Amino acid sequence: MTQEKLRTAPSGVQVLLVLLAALAVDVVLFIADVAADSQVSFGGLICILLVPVIVVLLAGVFVVNPNEGRVLQFFGRYVGTVRDQGLRWANPLYTKRRISLRVRNFETERSKVNDTDGNPIEMAAVVVWRVVDTAEATFEVDDYVNYVHVQSESAVRNLATRYPYDTHEEGRISLRGNTEEIAGQLQTEIQGRLHKAGVEVLEARITHLAYAPEIASAMLQRQQAGAIIAARSRIVDGAVSMVEMALDSLSKRQIVELDEERKAAMVSNLLVVLCGDKATQPVVNTGTLHQ
Repeated sequence: MTQEKLRTAPSGVQVLLVLLAALAVDVVLFIADVAADSQVSFGGLICILLVPVIVVLLAGVFVVNPNEGRVLQFFGRYVGTVRDQGLRWANPLYTKRRISLRVRNFETERSKVNDTDGNPIEMAAVVVWRVVDTAEATFEVDDYVNYVHVQSESAVRNLATRYPYDTHEEGRISLRGNTEEIAGQLQTEIQGRLHKAGVEVLEARITHLAYAPEIASAMLQRQQAGAIIAARSRIVDGAVSMVEMALDSLSKRQIVELDEERKAAMVSNLLVVLCGDKATQPVVNTGTLHQ
């Protein structure tokens, strides 16, 4: 792989001043030579030949903006990269390709893919990136900007197939419920794909996540049912714990002695009260315990 080589270029201001001064002197000498002999002498011919040489040397002056690099090539051979900002000068025969080092971002298109459970979903992500190696970005891929876009969309699709859209199971990662973990894995996967292009991924996050329109209504009902089941499960666990605490407390304080039948009735009544959707209506027993 072709890796970046930093190259120092002399100040273009100094070279520009020297060349302009040389051009001015050359013109003055040519005029003086013509005025003295009324014709072009050998010295005047030299002055004429120096003009295109100075103009060619002036073509070597170029500008490097902040957060920008210039990749220098000499007839196809990589020479180095200039990152020193300002007016610089290099061999006029060098080709000088401008590469931006600024931070960029783009949002992938909404892709329809199947999650790990086979449910069709729509997913899109935003990727923040920048070029860190100008040589790799120039020579290792044909068009590094398009390469970033294509590989990022491919990574988003691949990530969606490895996780479910949503889950109520403890410890299982889902696209909707574990946004930070998914963002970290997405950034890692995209970085692995773009490393050869001299690109660093600064951040990658999901910006759009939804079920496909054809199953959105059915999956909404499924989500609601799953949420109700999960909530009921927690309510029952809490109710059983509270009934157990109540029985233990009555037994330790010796408030009342309950046989197994009365304990079963008490457990049943408490579970109805604690697990019911609506408020219960109490019934007062005015007779004996066994009436």
